Amino acid sequence: MAFSRFLISVCFFSLLFTACEDYVPVPKPRAFPRVIYPEKAYEPFHQTDCNFTFDAPKYAVIERDTTFFGDKARSDCWFNIAVPQLNAKIYCSYYPITGRSRFDELVQDAFTMAQKHNIKASYIEEIPVHRDADRVHGIVFAIEGAAASSYQFFLTDSTDNFLRGALYFNTQTRPDSLAPVLAFMRQDVNRLVETLRWGK
Repeated sequence: MAFSRFLISVCFFSLLFTACEDYVPVPKPRAFPRVIYPEKAYEPFHQTDCNFTFDAPKYAVIERDTTFFGDKARSDCWFNIAVPQLNAKIYCSYYPITGRSRFDELVQDAFTMAQKHNIKASYIEEIPVHRDADRVHGIVFAIEGAAASSYQFFLTDSTDNFLRGALYFNTQTRPDSLAPVLAFMRQDVNRLVETLRWGK
């Protein structure tokens, strides 16, 4: 009886050691935190310092931007559309157009700012915006890849008003993990672009 128990114990430990030798640890796949998206809803954006309106997300916080690289903002109509739940922010800056040369300079600056992300971007798509009835024209820059800002735009009536915007996330740029959040925020930028109206 004692010999049988000994034999069973030897067999058990032999199997255990054999199984351990074949074990190869495999790292678990990287997990991303679950994102809780707010329900899509919009309301009119109105600021007395701004000569336009558009549909802004109800879940966003409108922040007045008073500085520009440490200096005073160049216009009272500079603001950010912050979505804290998603660590996202759309930086918006408005410029009055004072002449043809100023208009050309603002357009060139918008293209330059988008092209600065070319180092990390894999592709930049330029999507034209033309709504003659509303006097709204411009370009949306869809920037693919690990760029710091993946969606930018400028809108203008070509004579008086120029609005530039850029979407940023306050997190490390990981295109795969950010893709669903980026798609969500792009809808808000597109809604802004589609509903913007200039004042009189």
